[in-house]
Amino acid sequence: MRVTLSALSQALAPHHLIALGHAQHADGTLVLIGPDEPTFWDHFTQSAEYTDGQAHALDRWSTRVLPPIAQDLEGEVYFPFGGPPYHPFQSWALETGRFFTSPIGFLVHETRGLFASFRGAVLLPETVSASPGQNPCSPCAAPCKTACPVGAFADGYNVAACKAHINSPAGRDCITDGCRARRACPVYQGNRPPAQAQFHMEAFR
Repeated sequence: MRVTLSALSQALAPHHLIALGHAQHADGTLVLIGPDEPTFWDHFTQSAEYTDGQAHALDRWSTRVLPPIAQDLEGEVYFPFGGPPYHPFQSWALETGRFFTSPIGFLVHETRGLFASFRGAVLLPETVSASPGQNPCSPCAAPCKTACPVGAFADGYNVAACKAHINSPAGRDCITDGCRARRACPVYQGNRPPAQAQFHMEAFR
């Protein structure tokens, strides 16, 4: 069977996952996998991992879903969790030419904005060429830079200020609706359901 990006996309679709970008590596082509929002959240919340009440539901779901897909395509799968050591997902993302460094230092995807996230990566055995994307921040006025109510991105990323805010009453909407700086990004704005944003923010706090 000839392994192609199209075959991978077809295998990911029933799980509401998408290929966010790919880059050539020594042993083939590495493809970064992320949620296809906004439909992903409704799909995931019906899974056994989400409903069993145990910890790390999303990671456990990922380790169940992705390995069989990679195996069927004669590939290997890697995850952004489970370390240390951790795989260099941020570097891999930049290599795809579809992710860029945003004005607040977070990765921004050309079509998914600041809410793009990874569930894993699949290394396909064949070499697939990739063309560079367009940095969405180039023509943007960078509302992400000033959206944080405590200026956590004024000089780098002040994690302590961010966590103090979201754990205070004043920061409640950052928990329930997601980081204000991420929400300010006009790319793919409004496509991450608030419940999904809250799930990730609860894990961060």
